[in-house]
Amino acid sequence: MSSRPRPEVTREQILAHRVAAQGLDRASTTPDVLALGVQDTPNGSARLAFAARGVAPDEVPGGLDRVWSFRGAPHIHRRNDLRALAAALWPVSDADATARLASVQLKRGSALGVEAFAVTARAFRDVVTTPMPKGEVSTAVSAAVPEVLTFWCEPCGARHISGQLFQQAGLFAALEVGVTGRQTVLAPLHDRFPVPVAAAGTSELVRRLLGFLGPAAPAEVAALLGTKPAVVESLWPDGLAEVAVDGRRAWLPEGSLAGLRTAEPGSLVRLLPPGDPFLQARDRALLLPDPAHRKELWRPVSAPGALLVGAEIAGTWRVKAAGRRAAVTVAPFAPLRARVRKALEAEAATVAEARGATGATLDIAS
Repeated sequence: MSSRPRPEVTREQILAHRVAAQGLDRASTTPDVLALGVQDTPNGSARLAFAARGVAPDEVPGGLDRVWSFRGAPHIHRRNDLRALAAALWPVSDADATARLASVQLKRGSALGVEAFAVTARAFRDVVTTPMPKGEVSTAVSAAVPEVLTFWCEPCGARHISGQLFQQAGLFAALEVGVTGRQTVLAPLHDRFPVPVAAAGTSELVRRLLGFLGPAAPAEVAALLGTKPAVVESLWPDGLAEVAVDGRRAWLPEGSLAGLRTAEPGSLVRLLPPGDPFLQARDRALLLPDPAHRKELWRPVSAPGALLVGAEIAGTWRVKAAGRRAAVTVAPFAPLRARVRKALEAEAATVAEARGATGATLDIAS
């Protein structure tokens, strides 16, 4: 990490830069946001993230798959990227693996380090040879892994594998995560690559994270990966530019610095779903300075989406089915200009189309 003088950048520049880097300005038809995948929590929200960027997922060359990737959360990724992504997300050390598995359920099991991931991924591959309900897979994998990787469930009267390990190991076993009705179904990927034996490309993955969600510090990247800052510091890539953000140090790829320093907020209006890539950044106080607004947006359960105006989060929104139409309700943090209210009509229609609805109704809370 360089000790050269750091240029000072503003919060407004950072947010405007992220809007452009993530394709929210719809200035390019290239789905660059797929370089990191798009979280799909709740199920179907990724379609709304694509729609907010004007990306047609059905037209992505090579196709898309839904897998458990970052932190074990469901993400949509390019099918052709998954083999390399599995290698990049494989723990780089026992310390890294133990950090990712830190939980009450795995006090002893996390000490197995990388072997915990390896043995679980191998069990997955033995069990899942055709599409299977998640519950059946969990029962079979729980019986196949060492007992220290499971916990006793009193209501079920049985031992279960830790959900934290279960979902983080899914990609390494080359599993697709589908949804049929209300049931999660696991199936082998089209390219059933082998379980990784060592991490590869992790520093480049860190670079991509910094390109889309930077400038950021190792602690923020570590939170995105679910590990410790010291692990990320050991992987810190070369070719980064250091900047100062309100007196703190942060980094992004050198090639992105010029765009950051000239970035200016536009006039766009977007409805971002929960889990949208723009909302994944861990510097939430920078994204949304008001603590009460942060509490409203990043709820642990049933979180709303975010209303984006220019490069600022200006409110929350929700959608529900109303017959064959989509009922969109927007709750702004402050009164909206007429221009924004008008633009929301088009964005609500975009949401409806992405959901397969015949049209939209829009209600903007006063």
